[in-house]
Amino acid sequence: MTAAWGRGLATITDDGTVLDTWFRELGLGDEPQPEAFEAYTTAQRRDDTRRVSVRAVQVRIDTDDAPAGASDVYLRLHLLSHRHLQPRTINLDGIFGQLANVAWTNLGPAPVEGIEELRWRVRHDGGVLTVHGVDKFPRMTDYVVPSGVRIADADRVRLGAHLASGTTVMHEGFVNFNAGTLGTSMVEGRIGQGIIVGDGSDIGGGASIIGTLSGGGTEQVTIGERCLLGAEAGIGISLGDECVVEAGLYVTAGTLVAVHGPQGVEVVKARQLSGKGGLLYRRNSQTGAVEALPRSAKWDGLNAELHAN
Repeated sequence: MTAAWGRGLATITDDGTVLDTWFRELGLGDEPQPEAFEAYTTAQRRDDTRRVSVRAVQVRIDTDDAPAGASDVYLRLHLLSHRHLQPRTINLDGIFGQLANVAWTNLGPAPVEGIEELRWRVRHDGGVLTVHGVDKFPRMTDYVVPSGVRIADADRVRLGAHLASGTTVMHEGFVNFNAGTLGTSMVEGRIGQGIIVGDGSDIGGGASIIGTLSGGGTEQVTIGERCLLGAEAGIGISLGDECVVEAGLYVTAGTLVAVHGPQGVEVVKARQLSGKGGLLYRRNSQTGAVEALPRSAKWDGLNAELHAN
C-alpha cells in the first residue's frame, strides 16, 4: 500500500518556509473522514515572539513518489516513527533539499536567521530561550513517542527513526532517520541512516554501523537477529543471524578476513561474507589478523528483565 495521508499543524515563517509539521492523525490507504480536517483550523494562530504562523495542513501522498515539499517529508518521517512503515520501504529521495535548517528551541521551531533577535525578545519579557540544536531533523520524541520503548537521551534519536517495541536506546546510543530496529534490541552504539537491526540484537557501547550517509556509498547494512556488536566495534557489511563482532574490531567491506572452515583457512575481503550468519569476527591476538570463525555456541542474549519495559 503506497497511499498515505496526514492531518496536523505546520510552523511557517513569514517568507513561506515550512519549519516543521506535526501530524496528529495519519495512516496508510484512503483518508477517513476528510471533513474532520476542519477541526484543525481552530488551532491556527500567529506567534509574534517567534514570528511564525501555525497553520492547519492536510496531506495526501504516494510513498513511492519522491517527496514534494517539507510537509510531505514530515509525513514520511512520522509514518516511520509511528511504525506504519519500515525503513527502506519509503521514497526519501531529495529530502535534504526539501527541509530547512531550523533552530529547535524550548518555544518550538524558529528560523535560524534572527535567532539572536528572538533571544532578545524572550529575555526582554523575562524568559529564557534554550536552543536544543540547529538541524534539518528534530528529536523524534517531540513528535512521536512509540509504545514499548526506552530512550535515555531523546536528543540522540531523530524523527524518522523506527524503534520496535522492546527496544532500549541508552544514553550514548544514536538512531538516524530511515533506520532502526525490527524487534527487541539494545542500542548503546550508532545506527546510521538506512540501517536495520534485527530482533534480539545488541549494538554495544560506542559501536558504529556504517550508514549510507557516513559511508558515502549505497550499500545498506542489515544486522541480523540475535547478533552482538561488541563495545567500540564497527561494521560496514551486513551480518546474518547469530553473529558476533569482537569488541574494538572494525570490519569494513575491504577488510581482509581469514575465514576458518572445514577446508582450512581462506583469506577474502569482508564484502564476500556480507549477510552470512553464525560467524564470530575477531582479531587474532598474536598475529593481528582479522578472522571469521564459525560460532560454536550462542551468546547469552539480551537481558529479558531489562527489555520487558
